[in-house]
Amino acid sequence: MNMTITEKILAAHSGRNTVKPGMLINAALDVIMCHDITTPPALTMLAERGIFAPFDREKIVVTPDHFQPPKDIDSASLHHRLDTWCRQNNIKYYYPIGQAGVCHALLPEQGHIRPGEVIVGGDSHTCTYGAFGAFSTGIGSTDLAAAIATGELWFRVPKSIKIVLNGKLPPGVYSKDVMINIITRLGTDGARYQAMEFVGPALRDMSMAARMTITNMAIEAGAKNGIFPPDAVTEEYVSPRAGRPYTLYASDPDAVYAKTIEIDA
Repeated sequence: MNMTITEKILAAHSGRNTVKPGMLINAALDVIMCHDITTPPALTMLAERGIFAPFDREKIVVTPDHFQPPKDIDSASLHHRLDTWCRQNNIKYYYPIGQAGVCHALLPEQGHIRPGEVIVGGDSHTCTYGAFGAFSTGIGSTDLAAAIATGELWFRVPKSIKIVLNGKLPPGVYSKDVMINIITRLGTDGARYQAMEFVGPALRDMSMAARMTITNMAIEAGAKNGIFPPDAVTEEYVSPRAGRPYTLYASDPDAVYAKTIEIDA
């Protein structure tokens, strides 16, 4: 098949056997992350078109994030808009103030992130969830509105950069140091609209939190997504939280990459 893990996930979610970089596809969404900054404008766009309910009340996860507690009347108004919409539509996975948290930590902790799924969110660092072997990327309010209404979005299939992390991290060196080194090599636009796929022996000793730190920063290199192939560490974290079946994907041995970077950890 010669597909990368990113390509396999996008193929499965667009009803295709195979996809190639550069193809335009429409992909079904498994999870849509909504927070207090980009979601209210999306809801306004939908309301102007007479759309008030989401496509699926159980595939949307909502939490106040950037302003909790709200710092002023404007930010409190954003929370009120979010709260009203969630209650009117009986959104199943709504985490209001008191239960809210940083979205990129909250969703995995609460079992909303699973390998093999397609996840979008109105925040550039939604690429964090690729640590779990999912395709996950950030979108703006306009695409967020479309996602909430339809449950799908179009994508251009990205090329992939393979980043091989060899060796073992020495004491005092952490996953963020690794990612800063990679971005230094690539540049802040060196992975623009590409998938950063992380593999190699150094990953075995990295916790899920460490892996999330790396994929969180994929956007800092301009990447469309960052992704790890799921392994025993992933399964140990996800299995007790997932709540539903999921699919483990891995890149084919003959998958084609735009480039390969070797890092000695």
